[in-house]
Amino acid sequence: MTTAHLSTPYLAAAADAKLEDWGPLEEATGEPMQTSGTTLWSGEGDQDTGVWECTPGPSRWSLEANEFVHILSGRMTVTPDGGEPTDIGPGDTAVFPRGWAGTWQIHETIRKLYVLF
Repeated sequence: MTTAHLSTPYLAAAADAKLEDWGPLEEATGEPMQTSGTTLWSGEGDQDTGVWECTPGPSRWSLEANEFVHILSGRMTVTPDGGEPTDIGPGDTAVFPRGWAGTWQIHETIRKLYVLF
């Protein structure tokens, strides 16, 4: 029997990690918003995890995958279509299920851990 050895993706101090420029946010609905991030791991299909940061502004989302987020810094208000707004900030965790559609109003640059699955 052969045992496969898989590496363990690891990122020390995600709140302070150096991020790559990921360019302008395509979902922005106002002034241009700048994103940066780092991918910690990518799997099959929509599976992906890492750190994402975005400057303030409004954006519109229609998710094709489930997304789990944990906010490291910054604040935003998320409002699902036909639903009530929810304020999310440092230490908060949220799940946006596949098919979720609505707006994100980022009030101050946000940094989040994300898992797409």
